[in-house]
Amino acid sequence: MNDLLTIKGTVFWAFLDTRNQMSGDYQVDIGQLSDAAVKALEGLGIEVKHKDQMGYFITCRSKNYPIVPIDSNGDTIEGIKVGNGSKCVAVLGTYEWEFKKKKGVSPSLKKLKITDLVKYEAEDSIEVDEDEAL
Repeated sequence: MNDLLTIKGTVFWAFLDTRNQMSGDYQVDIGQLSDAAVKALEGLGIEVKHKDQMGYFITCRSKNYPIVPIDSNGDTIEGIKVGNGSKCVAVLGTYEWEFKKKKGVSPSLKKLKITDLVKYEAEDSIEVDEDEAL
C-alpha cells in the first residue's frame, strides 16, 4: 500500500529517541483526531482507538529507527523532548503485517512536524520531610 495521508493531531506518550519499555519500540500516539482523519485512516484499514483524554488516536511505531520530529521550518528538533499536548501534522503510509495468525494494517510514520511544541519536563523529585511523616 503506497497511499500517503496527512493528518493533524496531538502528541501523547512520545518515545521518539528512546524505546518504550513495554513495546521495545520507538513510538508515539497521535490523538484528538478529527472525524475526517478517523474516516480516512479507517478507509486505509488502520484501526483507530479511543480513550477519554486522547480522543480518537493511533499509535505509530518504529522497531529500528528513532522518530525524528521537525519544526514548522523543516528543521530537526534536537535536544528537546516532545511532551503530551504538542500539536502535530503527520504524514503516514501503511504497512500490512501478520503475527501469530493475526493480520492487520498499521500506520507507517513518514514525517512528524511539530506545529506547537509542549516541552516534556520530568516531574521534580518529591521532597521528603521526616518531621511531617505520619
